[in-house]
Amino acid sequence: MTTIAHLVETPLAKALGWTVFHSLWEGALAALLLLAGLLVIRSPRARYTCACTAMLGVLAAFVLTFIICVNEGERGTNATLSLPRVALDNLPQSPVTPARFRFADVPPWLAPIWMAGVLLFQLRGAAAWIFAERLRRRGICSAPGLWLQRLDQLRARLEVSKPVALLETCLSDVPAVVGYLRPVILIPAGLLAGMPASHLEAVLMHELAHIRRFDYLANLLQTVVESFLFYHPAAWWMAGVIRAEREKCCDDLVVAASGNAHDYAAALTALEQARWTTNEAILAATGGNLMKRIHRLLYRPKTSALAPVFSAVILMLAVIGALAAWQAQSPTPGAHAAAQSKADRYALWLSQDVVYIIAERERAAFLSLKSDPERDHFIEQFWERRNPVPGSPDNAFKNEHYRRIGYVDMHFGWRNTAGWKTDRGRMYITFGPPDEIEAHLEGQPAGAGLQATNVPTEEWLYHSIKGVGTNVIMEFVDKERTGDFRMTTDPNPEKGTLVRKP
Repeated sequence: MTTIAHLVETPLAKALGWTVFHSLWEGALAALLLLAGLLVIRSPRARYTCACTAMLGVLAAFVLTFIICVNEGERGTNATLSLPRVALDNLPQSPVTPARFRFADVPPWLAPIWMAGVLLFQLRGAAAWIFAERLRRRGICSAPGLWLQRLDQLRARLEVSKPVALLETCLSDVPAVVGYLRPVILIPAGLLAGMPASHLEAVLMHELAHIRRFDYLANLLQTVVESFLFYHPAAWWMAGVIRAEREKCCDDLVVAASGNAHDYAAALTALEQARWTTNEAILAATGGNLMKRIHRLLYRPKTSALAPVFSAVILMLAVIGALAAWQAQSPTPGAHAAAQSKADRYALWLSQDVVYIIAERERAAFLSLKSDPERDHFIEQFWERRNPVPGSPDNAFKNEHYRRIGYVDMHFGWRNTAGWKTDRGRMYITFGPPDEIEAHLEGQPAGAGLQATNVPTEEWLYHSIKGVGTNVIMEFVDKERTGDFRMTTDPNPEKGTLVRKP
């Protein structure tokens, strides 16, 4: 304790403590300015730039405040030493009084706490970086040559000049990119064969977008800045904004290059099934708030007219870090990468997104609409009518519906057929996951009055389905052994056909 007390009394410790104290209101001010900007700015690149600028501004203010406090401490020390000693000796002696609490004595004690915290967070960041480097060396195998060639084509489309390796790993549950000088894209083992090709290409383009934007290096620098500002809630909030907008920037690059926001949104939803707590030192396609990203991809928000003016004001207030955070322009899309038209978006929503849950009268009403604002309002009201908590921005029904679409596309697709088009996908989207599943991938054995079969069979049991009945059993058979499980019998033939016609 004596050592720490002596440390606190040093001029540098006092300057550092007061710097930490002043940085609290400085960071809060920067966070308020950033919040004001985010309320009117819609462009992810501009929001990302503003967030990076705000965080760098807090760090710059910290350094500048420390320099000012050190200079003031030196001037105070020199003024004290210049007093004549004889003047001090001639002062009358006063009785000894107990020491009183002074607020000025508190900030210097922040210095050792800050130094210990920075050390711990730097060690934490180093451990995360070591773990990320181990991912590219352990439990890996080379991807098939076909996908390596496809990766080179996608790399050319996104204008990524440096070579990128593609490896399959058994240590990660989601795709991720590791490394800056020699970047590597890690794909979970089995994903290359289990995910539709169009979805996997979108995921690979997302990781290539991180490489193109030098996000791995930016993320490492960000973790260093976070370690110096570990004590400030505003810094952690800014870091969260940076990571969220970084993912949106990559999403925009993917959609600009592929031209298919719907497939990309479905791919992100499918990956959510295998989501894990991502290491800070790696960049994964499932980063950020997934449902907000998917909603943004499918229903683009309008940009405020005040955005350019407000963005310029914020950049002028924190110009120190603006150039460092600026990102490259998006590649100019060709004819193949043209953006989806609004008509296509509405047609996909009707024929894919809600094809199994929309009522006939709703479909007829939607088709009768003449303008895009009317269609947008209809879609908004469609989900709101099914919202378990009316008025809540977090619609649990909508979230669950898109989760089901992602799940079936991940697990029930076969060849070039998307999972949502299959019988199992249709039932899963309509009624949700079954309560019990009995699968016989090598055929149904004989027993209990049943004949043995030599084809893959699945039986799904639902304890209760509203409008259908209780203990509903659905049987799916893959007669051709192609992966196309078809429903064999209709559990509710009187009220409607669930079995599709051959």
